[in-house]
Parts: sequence; structure tokens; C-alpha cells
Amino acid sequence: MILHITSQAEWLAAQQSGEYSPPSLQSEGFIHCSTENQVLHVANAFYGGRSDLLLLQLDEQKLTAPLKWEPPAGMPAPGILDSDQFPHLFGALNLAAVSATFPFLPDSASGKFSLPSALSTSPNSL
Repeated sequence: MILHITSQAEWLAAQQSGEYSPPSLQSEGFIHCSTENQVLHVANAFYGGRSDLLLLQLDEQKLTAPLKWEPPAGMPAPGILDSDQFPHLFGALNLAAVSATFPFLPDSASGKFSLPSALSTSPNSL
């Protein structure tokens, strides 16, 4: 399962433009993605305090841009090993490859993210 964290505003802009091209595509040449086992480490390390996030579930078979599995870009999040491989998308994300979206909010008490319960059961409609 390939996942990507984005803001509600960026996702709305993508729907209006017809493709998703976050700033990392221009600055780093790819879109950062994660597996189900990696995404919470990434969210808790880099998105603390954010309450405007969505989690995109991607269908690898429908991607039109090249997907490469590579070591972490930059300093790995706590819980991530240097040997871990992350999915990096080298081009804009075509909207047809997004199979589901989920609200992605931290727990109000702990501030930590957890996987949406619907992730493994019934995805939301897009």
C-alpha cells in the first residue's frame, strides 16, 4: 500500500488543476510517499500540530509517473532505518491513481497520528 500525506488545500488545488504536483516535485524532483508501516513515523516526525491533512491511498497500477523505491531522502524520521526503502514518485500524481482519501488528524490528547480505521476497511469516496 502506497500512501501520501497532503493538506486539504493542496488536494483541492489538485482536483481543480487535474493533477497533484506538490512543492517537493519542483524542489526535489519527486513526490514523497510512504508505506503503511512508514507513514506514522513520517507524520509524527514532520507534521506535528497539523490539523489540515489528508492521507491519499495510491493504486500503484494506475500511476502514470515512474515510481522508484529509494532510501530516505534527508534525515530519516525516528523509527525509520537508513536501509528502509521509500516509494518516490518522479512526476505529477495523476488523480485516477488515488484510490481513496482519508482525513488524517492527530489525536487531540497525545498529538500523535494513527492510521485511519477506514484505511483497511472501507475507503472514503473521492
